[in-house]
Amino acid sequence: MTDPAEALAAAFRVTVGRDPEGVFSAPGRVNLIGEHTDHNEGHVLPFAIDRRCRVAAGHRDDDVVTVRSAQAPDAPVTTTLDALHRARGWSAYALGTLWALREEGPAGAGWDLVVAGDVPLGAGLSSSAALECAVALAVAELSGADLDRPPFDRPPFDRPPFDRAALARAGRRAENDVVGAPVGIMDQAASLLCREGSALLLDCRTLEARDVALGLEDRGLVTLVVDTRVRHDLADGGYADRRAACVAAAAALGVPALRDATPEMLDVLDDDLRRRARHVVTEQARVHRVVEHLRAGRPADVGPELTASHASLRDDFEVSVPALDAVVETACGHGALGARLIGGGFGGSVLVLAPVDAVGEITEAVTRRAAADGHPEPVTRAVHPAAGARRER
Repeated sequence: MTDPAEALAAAFRVTVGRDPEGVFSAPGRVNLIGEHTDHNEGHVLPFAIDRRCRVAAGHRDDDVVTVRSAQAPDAPVTTTLDALHRARGWSAYALGTLWALREEGPAGAGWDLVVAGDVPLGAGLSSSAALECAVALAVAELSGADLDRPPFDRPPFDRPPFDRAALARAGRRAENDVVGAPVGIMDQAASLLCREGSALLLDCRTLEARDVALGLEDRGLVTLVVDTRVRHDLADGGYADRRAACVAAAAALGVPALRDATPEMLDVLDDDLRRRARHVVTEQARVHRVVEHLRAGRPADVGPELTASHASLRDDFEVSVPALDAVVETACGHGALGARLIGGGFGGSVLVLAPVDAVGEITEAVTRRAAADGHPEPVTRAVHPAAGARRER
């Protein structure tokens, strides 16, 4: 099989007419627990998956930027450095990231970028963050950034160096300010910071991050992602409405963010705000219980926490849809230890924690249930905790 980095370098040579200066990749992610806590400055526990977006990159000697998909090399998006923030469509994730990096520090002149990847689109696996982080790493490294240098190891008058946290912030800013999706920073941080075999306990207020070993394989467990093929778009109104409700609830409670709220405080809120806030508060607690289970070597105990998370997302946060609920119910009825929707909701995928020997039964059962309910045929994939963004060539 052709090495994907070499294949992308070859595509760059064919379409751009020269060798790329490097090929970089960044993974999609699965959030084990902690859904909608990131934009409430709370804690999340994502892990990177073995599906990646790759970017072949090279400098230009003018102010033009081109970005091409390897799947459609003859249809480049071409713009200038001054117009990056006006990008639209799929290229906005790449060009918006470049714009955000240039706002923070020098990122070279123009660029040629060719991208390819195997992170499923719209499945809640953060294909957009994978693209952003691959572009961010490529541009930062090829601009001479020392990503391992301590962030305060320079004189005060100098601009801060690019570290991986800065790259994550650039990806988030691309989503917020260019794409128009009011997401938190979890996806970008996971794509850039995760280590193979571990989840990342991320404090979304301070960006403090700690590795948490998963230990699933040692216990005969596997994580499945069931893509319902019901598509979602985080730039639409549902996600923004939930985020606005969280902000309103925190203001009504007089706390900086809902991570600072306690269950006892919620009774003063009206019904809708109380339910939105209750999801965030209880999800915060679930994150820390899951970490305790993993650190104690009890990954099977994570299962019930996943299912409780789904119930909260369905009933309190109201971001589930029937296709997601059906997968959770069916998987748990056919051997899964627990399951929940992942991503922003309103479609996408379900994460299933299961014994390895139950995978076949679960896969068949959710497929039968989807057909019976008239939903699209789901796609079930095993995903494994992978390393974060890296240079491949």
